[in-house]
Amino acid sequence: MDEVAHLPAGYSYLTQQDMRLNPEHPPLIKDLAALPLLFIKNINFPSDIKAWKDDVNGQWDFGFDLLYQSNNQADKMIFAGRIPMILILILLGFFLFKWSKELFGNKAAVLTLFLFSFSPTLLAHGRLVTTDVGAATGILIATYYFLKALKNPIAKNIIIAGIAFGLAELCKFSVILLLPFFFILALVFWLIKSTTWQKAAKVFILVILVGYILVWPIYQFHVLNYPAERQRHDTETVLSEAGVFDKPVIGIPAKITLWASDKPILRAYSYYAFGLLMATNRATSGNTTYFLGEVNNMGWYYYFPVVYILKEPLAFHIFTLLSLLYVVWLAWKSKSPKVSDWLKSHFTEFAMLLFLGIYWLTSLVSTLNIGVRHLLPVFPFTILLVSAVTSSWLKGPSLKLKYAFLAILLLWQAISVISVYPNLLSYFNEIIGGSKNGYLYVVDSNLDWGQDLKRLTTWVNENKIDKIYVNYFGGGDPSYYLKEKYAPWWGTKSSAEFPKENYLAVSATLLQGGRGIPVKGLDQPAGYYLWLNNYQPVTVIGNSIFIYYIQ
Repeated sequence: MDEVAHLPAGYSYLTQQDMRLNPEHPPLIKDLAALPLLFIKNINFPSDIKAWKDDVNGQWDFGFDLLYQSNNQADKMIFAGRIPMILILILLGFFLFKWSKELFGNKAAVLTLFLFSFSPTLLAHGRLVTTDVGAATGILIATYYFLKALKNPIAKNIIIAGIAFGLAELCKFSVILLLPFFFILALVFWLIKSTTWQKAAKVFILVILVGYILVWPIYQFHVLNYPAERQRHDTETVLSEAGVFDKPVIGIPAKITLWASDKPILRAYSYYAFGLLMATNRATSGNTTYFLGEVNNMGWYYYFPVVYILKEPLAFHIFTLLSLLYVVWLAWKSKSPKVSDWLKSHFTEFAMLLFLGIYWLTSLVSTLNIGVRHLLPVFPFTILLVSAVTSSWLKGPSLKLKYAFLAILLLWQAISVISVYPNLLSYFNEIIGGSKNGYLYVVDSNLDWGQDLKRLTTWVNENKIDKIYVNYFGGGDPSYYLKEKYAPWWGTKSSAEFPKENYLAVSATLLQGGRGIPVKGLDQPAGYYLWLNNYQPVTVIGNSIFIYYIQ
């Protein structure tokens, strides 16, 4: 879904030095995705269309036009854009292995790499032109180098940590949580007498300073050809329409951001702040979606815990539970050490636990409930901690039995994940009976992000179907792939209007959105797909597109 916004936006940044599109995400991931497109000849840039010339952040219309309506090779461009994303995923795996080996040894490192390699969420989203895996990678690497700088505050470590922090902030705006996270780490590091307050403060301040110094030239490049008056107009329009200027806490920063938006030296930072304000406002503004039979636009506090439990392999949850129980048993068995002594000897583990607490807390209060992918920054730290505890358990009596049990869990996880290939994005574990039942519980990027449009086209062609009505959710263009066989359909149209003796393909997100029960006070169309309950799907494409034959 988001690729149609991110990839064309990145291409426009590199070729036009103009970031009018998709400002609610920092540019780095989009830039990296778009780099290979520079080596594709004769890409037509639609600079004369309304979405580019006149619209305020016309990212969706522009993206569809660049990819599908400008005589460009959409599939080639998307494929090329995904290559850097896979390299970022591999970089994440490398740092996970490296850090785990340094902290916990070879056994933990190998287990870490296995759990990383067989995480269906990482595998699914690590190849897409989106910002979630990039954010997880940036947070892990920035934390690694910040801890290194805290423990050994020489200039080299501080500069590297600052660069890592700055690059992380350029991946996704949710990475702003590193600010309170690093502050608390520096404070605790001083409180447990591992350093003086002056040294802890120096590391924190200099790392943040270096990071945000790096942000300026990156954003400056992206607004070089973005007219100052256009930047001010777009900033004022978006923030006014969202009511940001009148909101507590963010209202005053929004006014300062607008003031700085046309000042030559401050424009870069203003545009960074503009994107941060957009992301913050969106995280608290909700998004209409289906979950556990309901349709709501302001989220559920239990949304992320439930989707995390359903979307990650059951074997991994068993690993996590056993690790927690083992830690509790060790604590009960041994004499309780002083908290300060434990922190001194396990400060890195404390840092990981602290980040998990901060990120999970912010996720629980967020009303933007659109996918487990938003939890991806907690995955690396969880994997590291589970691997560390599990490897420490592999000693003492009954060692062969322990290794046999470990092998069974690892084999279970591998089979569970491999068995759904290539439908990794729609993976659900055995708690609900697997991926085929996922749509009953949750949709959107947990299950259906438009990834099966080309498989739908293959099915239509193989079954020699001349015409199919499609209600599609995603970033593809059905008419581009299905051509003359495609007929548009909207779920909110009356079922009486549907021409009988025809096929209907409906994305799970739209299907369940039209069958779920609206929460009290939701003033949006509801129940418009209940009529399909009278039909059984002819087939389901990749767990995400339901095909009916309407008689």
